[in-house]
Amino acid sequence: MPRAPSLFISHGSPMFALEPGLLGPKLQGLGAMLTAISAIVVVSPHWQTRGVRVTAAAALQTIHDFGGFPAPLYALQYPARGQPQMAQQIVDLLRAAGFFTAIDSGRGLDHGAWVPLRYLKPDADVPVLQVSLPHDIDAAGALRLGRALAPLRDQAVLVIGSGSLTHNLHEFRQHINDPEYAQAFADWVADAVARGDVQALVDYRAQAPFAARAHPTEEHYLPLLVAVGASTPDESRQRIEGGMTHGVLSMDAFGFGLPLSGTTKAA
Repeated sequence: MPRAPSLFISHGSPMFALEPGLLGPKLQGLGAMLTAISAIVVVSPHWQTRGVRVTAAAALQTIHDFGGFPAPLYALQYPARGQPQMAQQIVDLLRAAGFFTAIDSGRGLDHGAWVPLRYLKPDADVPVLQVSLPHDIDAAGALRLGRALAPLRDQAVLVIGSGSLTHNLHEFRQHINDPEYAQAFADWVADAVARGDVQALVDYRAQAPFAARAHPTEEHYLPLLVAVGASTPDESRQRIEGGMTHGVLSMDAFGFGLPLSGTTKAA
């Protein structure tokens, strides 16, 4: 059974579902390469809970957890199926790593999960499980969460941290166009990923330029550390350039353990 990669994907705003930009086609190309995936596990900042919860429904509803966007967004569906048996395995892995974890049989997929999956696996033909982000988790904890999920990759399970490389919602809503600082932060992250400097990525708030402005709150950065935690130091690390949307939202993604391809650029 081939080992699956881990990914960090920037989903930006819900408008990514209608505006593929640079990243959407690259995710489509990448998804077409990932033909031996047995399941997908996604961690998104839009499901925060006390402890960790894991979806276990056989069919997952598409959650439109946003407001004030164009009507076509609310008509989009991603009819993914779940994998209840694997949900219990994930619970066991997380409990063994010290996380308080429980099954959630009623939860569907929030937009942090289904929006990027519409590009990566548009046919919804791979089972999906979503793992929640504890509301009180920090950067080191997110890394530990990824490490707990890492064994799934040996079962051809794709582990995805879905967030945003920069995520200042105030600036997004005020239509502030200042990509230079956001690009400086994104480039710093890319350099740290390329060097395999995990400690710098954990300590980003003290080390990265414009860290507090790029992430006034941490939840959209933490899925990057989940993907990093699920990786190993000896495998390929690639930056998938997604450009800048809405003036301040970097859409860069990162792949760990991916084969080199025309859709990606080695970091």
